[in-house]
Amino acid sequence: MKINDVILRTVVKAVVFIILTLGVYLFFAGHNAPGGGFIGGLVLGSAVVLLYLTYDIETVHKGMPFDFKKVAAFGVLLATGTAVVSIFFDVPFLTQADRYFNFPLLGETHLSTVMIFEAGVALTVIGTLVTIILSISEDE
Repeated sequence: MKINDVILRTVVKAVVFIILTLGVYLFFAGHNAPGGGFIGGLVLGSAVVLLYLTYDIETVHKGMPFDFKKVAAFGVLLATGTAVVSIFFDVPFLTQADRYFNFPLLGETHLSTVMIFEAGVALTVIGTLVTIILSISEDE
């Protein structure tokens, strides 16, 4: 028997958008306020898990054809890479660099290597979270 879940799918589309927006905000607020890669990754990963709960796995994989194990591995590589690169510039391990840049539409913007490290942490958390949820849901 097929359940008619039109209301659930419609609400989830709006809720996932809100969750993704909150996750991106938490990610970008991370180096100046509480938040960052870990909590942003958890929130973003929860949006993906909500999609898996609402739709079937095949439908979600059509929209997001990612291997989340590779996403987690890339995140670890990115975070570790930014930590190790500082050694090549003869500065202490995990030293950050930051500058202000002038962009045409954004104006003066502060960019830092911490954002790259936090992106690696976020990708690692998203990939690990979704991989664990998918491995739990497998039938064997």
